[in-house]
Amino acid sequence: MHDASTLETAHINDLNALIGSRICHDLISPLGAIGNGVELITLAGGTPSPEVGLISESVENANARIRFFRVAFGSASSNAEIGQSEIKSILTDLYKSSRIDIEWRADGPMPRREAKLAFLLLMCVDDLLPWGGRVAVTRSGDQWMIDARAEKMKVRKDLWDMINDPDVTQVGAPDVHFALVHPTALAVRRQVATFLGDTRATLSF
Repeated sequence: MHDASTLETAHINDLNALIGSRICHDLISPLGAIGNGVELITLAGGTPSPEVGLISESVENANARIRFFRVAFGSASSNAEIGQSEIKSILTDLYKSSRIDIEWRADGPMPRREAKLAFLLLMCVDDLLPWGGRVAVTRSGDQWMIDARAEKMKVRKDLWDMINDPDVTQVGAPDVHFALVHPTALAVRRQVATFLGDTRATLSF
């Protein structure tokens, strides 16, 4: 039986996810319109300029981030699924200009809530790899593994402690994904196991 504080926390988390979904939904359309405008300028036969190229690249990057954030921060019902092709498209666009090489080995459609947890953990892994590295995401049955490798990693223990400690709540906006891992894992009845080394890190749930 859940106590009142647990139910209130779950309600707040659901509302926050709905806010995330709404923001992402409302931003996709104007970004798409900007992208279409840039394409029309190009098709009109004008000489490509650095300014147009910069706008086009920025719109692509913003679209990729919003699509990623929509999964990581947005609302996900218990029976919702997301397809492998959609996830690979999101990750390809997001990481194509990154120092991080990512490989997604989770085949087929999967519960959106599990993908949400995996995306939040990928954001945590990004913080480990400011100098770049390689990341592989594997799903075997219902077990997930994120394996990150690099010549050097940056581990901020205070942030990683949040993953399995619900009492740690002091976090700034740039690191909010660390605080969201625990309630998201609870929603899918999982616990995240972490190993953080100097050149390799593994996360599983």
